[in-house]
Amino acid sequence: MTEREIPLERKLKILADAAKYDVACTSSGSSRRGKKGHLGNTVSVDICHTFSSDGRCVSLLKILFSNDCVFDCKYCPSRAANEKERATFTPEEICRLVVEFYRRNYIEGLFLSSAVVKSPAYTMERMYEAIYMLRNKYHFNGYIHVKAIPGAPDDIIYALGFLVDRMSVNLELPTAEGLKRLAPNKKPKNLIRPIQQIQRGIQTQRVALGKDRRMERAKGNQYLSNSIFNEKNTSSVEEKSVFSIMEDAQKSVKKNDNVNRRQNDPELPAIGTAPPLLREHRLYQADWLLRYYGFQADELLSSDRPNFNTFIDPKCDWALRHLEYFPVEINQASYEQLLRVPGIGNKSAGRIVRARRQAALDFEDIKKMGVVLKRAVYFITCRGKMKYHTPIEEDFITRQLIGTNQKDNWKIEHPTTYRQLSLFDDFNLT
Repeated sequence: MTEREIPLERKLKILADAAKYDVACTSSGSSRRGKKGHLGNTVSVDICHTFSSDGRCVSLLKILFSNDCVFDCKYCPSRAANEKERATFTPEEICRLVVEFYRRNYIEGLFLSSAVVKSPAYTMERMYEAIYMLRNKYHFNGYIHVKAIPGAPDDIIYALGFLVDRMSVNLELPTAEGLKRLAPNKKPKNLIRPIQQIQRGIQTQRVALGKDRRMERAKGNQYLSNSIFNEKNTSSVEEKSVFSIMEDAQKSVKKNDNVNRRQNDPELPAIGTAPPLLREHRLYQADWLLRYYGFQADELLSSDRPNFNTFIDPKCDWALRHLEYFPVEINQASYEQLLRVPGIGNKSAGRIVRARRQAALDFEDIKKMGVVLKRAVYFITCRGKMKYHTPIEEDFITRQLIGTNQKDNWKIEHPTTYRQLSLFDDFNLT
């Protein structure tokens, strides 16, 4: 059957299921409000989830444009060699799904990725057509996250960037050697190129709006001399790790698909191998530190220490390796110093700075402001005193933090599964 002959309900089941292997990180804090005569927004609360700029959760329809791929990457469930049912949406069908689900309050936005159908250019053109129609014909104003297709023309990626709230690119594998072995159709330079283009587009737009060209609050991580995003280093990208901070996030998720393991490929994990969900969680936490907390990539990982301690979050891991900076006094530390304290976030740090102008703060005060004391208590003083008589020793504090986090870590590694209700339960789109 052609893409138009497959029933829409069947396409959705195929392409929503295929999309579960495509990693979608949380949003960059879009805050576009509703418009008269338009559908949706990126502010209101309302399956894949992201977050609005005020921290509220937003539900997204997460689908692939197509799972009919011309590439044969060993780790991918949509690889050309896999015997599975293929489907491709039309741009009109994507628009119809988003609008109908939005009107029924199932979703408030869209996450759209795709396998490479026919060619990167063809795939990106069709995705652009769908998003353009959604914005201009259907006047959808909600949140949209699109995955750029490496190898697609620059002008299409550039134009699409003005229609969506977030664009990202799958890096696939951490090293050029691994990419060559498991995804021979893909080249490191093709993966890096759209990332650099998106980065430059964001910088240009920020300057046009009169903002600092540095992205978000990461204090210019892209200007690190050893960053692969530094233009001086792009010529030697094949000789180094493709993106050390994300080391094997995509590989760990995609290589553990049961469909792929049935091929008995020695390059893939054995049947029954569980994906390292806790490691994936730590990588996204590290990404948050880079984007919002002013950390540099080489502060979190290095060639001497290339892996996270998965039992504790990356900020705790960093703090334990830099105990010379602690404890910090809540009533005197700068905002930047407070952001580096485990258990203190952007909002609570701001509240502390404002509140201490009126009176000295104690532990109960900062707890009410949102500070997670079970982590912060080892790294702070209030009015010159620690809450408990705690030795500032790495081994001791590590043991305490691991014990505190043990329950949460177990939940991440053993996610509860529920039956997913069909989006077609109460209406018919066919």
